[in-house]
Amino acid sequence: MSLRRYRSVALAVTWRNLHNYVTNPALIVPGLTFPLLFFATFAGGLSRISKVPGFGFPSGYTAFQFVFVLLQSAAFGGVFTAFSVARDFESRFARRYLLAAPQRTAILAGYWLAGLCRWGLTAALITGIALGVGMEVGGGRIDLVGLYTLAFLLNAAAGLWAFGVALRLRTIQAGPAMQIPVFVSLFLAPVYVPIELLDGWIHAVARINPVSAILAAGRGFISGEPATVALAFGLAAGLAAAFTLWALRGLRNAEASG
Repeated sequence: MSLRRYRSVALAVTWRNLHNYVTNPALIVPGLTFPLLFFATFAGGLSRISKVPGFGFPSGYTAFQFVFVLLQSAAFGGVFTAFSVARDFESRFARRYLLAAPQRTAILAGYWLAGLCRWGLTAALITGIALGVGMEVGGGRIDLVGLYTLAFLLNAAAGLWAFGVALRLRTIQAGPAMQIPVFVSLFLAPVYVPIELLDGWIHAVARINPVSAILAAGRGFISGEPATVALAFGLAAGLAAAFTLWALRGLRNAEASG
C-alpha cells in the first residue's frame, strides 16, 4: 500500500469522524461540557483547599486544578473517540473501511487523528476560559509546550487503550470497559491536593499510579518549576507504546471476525 493511499484512507476516516462529531450535539456537548464542569467545580468550588497548611502551590489553586482538568480532558477525548470505533463496527459500517484499506493500520491512524483533533478543540476552550478567569501561569513557552505534549501523549495512550477494547468487543455496550479504568486511574492520582498531603491508602496508591508523576510534571510546567519530567515523559510514552500494541492486536481481532 503506497504512502499516498495510506494517507488518503486515514484522512477519510478522520474527516468522517470529525464531521459526525461537529454535527451531532449528542457527541460534541458532553466532550466540551464535562471538562468545564469539572474545572468550575474543582477550581471554583474547592478553592478554599488552597488554604490548607502545606499546600503552597506557587501559581494558585486555579492553575493547580487546570492541569488536572486538561489531562483529564485529553484522556477522555481519546476514550470518547473510541465510542465511534465501537459504533462503526456495531453498525457494520467499518466493514467498508476494512475492504477499502489493505493496510488496516490506516483506519486506526484515522481514528487516532480524529481523537486528537476533537481534544484540541476542548483544550483550546478550557485554556481560554482558564486564562479568562485569571489563571496564573508561571512557566514559559517551553514549559507550556511540555505540558501540552504530556497531554497529547496521555490522549494517545487512553485513546489506544479504548480502541483496543472497542475493536475486541465491537459494540457500544463496551463503554464502561473503556471508561472505568481510565476514570479510576485519574482519580486515584492527587487530584485535589499535592501528593504530600494525602494520607492512608490513597497516598499509597497515588505513589505507584503513573498518572501521579504525569500530573506532577504538568503542574511543575505551569508553575515554572518542572519536576519529574523525565519520569513523566517516559511513563506517558511507554503507556502510549504499550497500548499501540494492544490496539493493533484488537484490530487483527476485528479483521478475523469479518
